[in-house]
Amino acid sequence: MKIKLPVRLAILNRRTYEAPAEGRADKLRLDFNENTSGCSPAVRRALAKLTTKQLAMYPEYQAPTRRIAQHFGVRPQELLLTNGGDDALRVFFDTFVEPGSSILICEPTFPMYRYYAEIYAARISVLRYGSEMQFPLEGIIAALRKKPSVLFIANPNNPTGTLLQKEELRRILKAATHTAVVMDEAYAEFSSFSALPWIRTNPQLFVAKTFSKVAGLAALRLGAVIACKASLALVRRAMPPFPVNLAALVASDAAIADRAAMRGYVSEVKRLRAWFASELDKLGVKTYPSAGNFLLANFGPSGPALFQKLEKQGMLLRERSKDIGLGFVRITIGTESEMRRLLKAIHKEWKTPF
Repeated sequence: MKIKLPVRLAILNRRTYEAPAEGRADKLRLDFNENTSGCSPAVRRALAKLTTKQLAMYPEYQAPTRRIAQHFGVRPQELLLTNGGDDALRVFFDTFVEPGSSILICEPTFPMYRYYAEIYAARISVLRYGSEMQFPLEGIIAALRKKPSVLFIANPNNPTGTLLQKEELRRILKAATHTAVVMDEAYAEFSSFSALPWIRTNPQLFVAKTFSKVAGLAALRLGAVIACKASLALVRRAMPPFPVNLAALVASDAAIADRAAMRGYVSEVKRLRAWFASELDKLGVKTYPSAGNFLLANFGPSGPALFQKLEKQGMLLRERSKDIGLGFVRITIGTESEMRRLLKAIHKEWKTPF
């Protein structure tokens, strides 16, 4: 029997997204910007208390939403829980993007913006970060005159580490009269700035959050969309009734209750980020200022060979030669022992061309 399924053209015209790597558990994982020290021990204790009856029930969201909203300093009506940070981005396409609508992004950046745009058959307008990884502010302001449906900005940006500040955001919001501005703050805790205080005076502003990074809950998939009440009500219409599982809600409660663990992790990342950048600088490797839990570095033409050698030794980095340039790599800031282990291997394996 011959069957022909009515597949959307946008799906047929794109490749399946595959996770970049599998079998990573026993390796030095500095490729996905995970919290390599792990989540708070309080999370595991909380998960162990889940009962069989609780697992057989659909989750309830009011109390967790109230506590998570308090954690972020917003009202419960201004926060919507999602199934991870990726789902927090998808809902903007469900809400604002028709086939043929335009979205605006700055590359290199988080690939899920382009991923969803292709699935939803949107037109993708792209600007580029500069040679020193500076944000193309003037280009963005000009592009907003064409009234794209959504502007996505990762702040800090992944993989460049670039951070927008108040004046830049003010100009963007002033120009975005017909555009939803999504600030993806997956790494904001490692920086000095968040757009959250701006949501009540800027109804076009949406902030996406995740518990995958600073809280170390990547495996449990918990994110959030934060915006003023009226704007968030539009996004709620695109959400299913039970988007987040109970384990993620229980884990988030334990994680935000242990603020000391998160503060300690952030402090250690900032210290090691500066130290590791200075060590690479001594080797003649160019790094770029980063406000995230990672560094972008350029090892030059001999970089790819080095990255392959490191991978064979179980040290995983995120090479960016294809989308930035030959020898570029993004390095997650892990624990001190992990970073010293990586540095020792670089000293041994890399033949500097400088």
